[in-house]
Amino acid sequence: MHSSIAQLIVQRTEAIASRSGHQVCISVVDASGLQAAFLRMDDAIPGAIDIAVKKARTAALFRTDSTSIGREARPDGAIYTLEATNGGLISFGGGVVILDEQGRTIGGLGVSGAPVEVDQAIALEAVGRQ
Repeated sequence: MHSSIAQLIVQRTEAIASRSGHQVCISVVDASGLQAAFLRMDDAIPGAIDIAVKKARTAALFRTDSTSIGREARPDGAIYTLEATNGGLISFGGGVVILDEQGRTIGGLGVSGAPVEVDQAIALEAVGRQ
């Protein structure tokens, strides 16, 4: 993912979060889960930093939104303990796949610091999937 695309996604996400009155951490990773851009908004809780990064990595590495993974990562699910792989993943809302014009995964966006449902809504809007 080109750094200008990553920065544009961060800016768009920040604007959406600000409009909704939330201070969040925003992580954008490339398709391999490597950090491409990051922003901690003023007053975002420090614990949200790691969560935002893990949400973005989860979406990119598995090419699916983190909330979808959560449906199967429960104790009775087919992929229980998946969160313990790849240096730690997240299986709740706020991590979404970033797609190119052809529908291919080019990265992941992780948003953390608001309630989970709000993190998810902000991330989906930021990537044009609201």
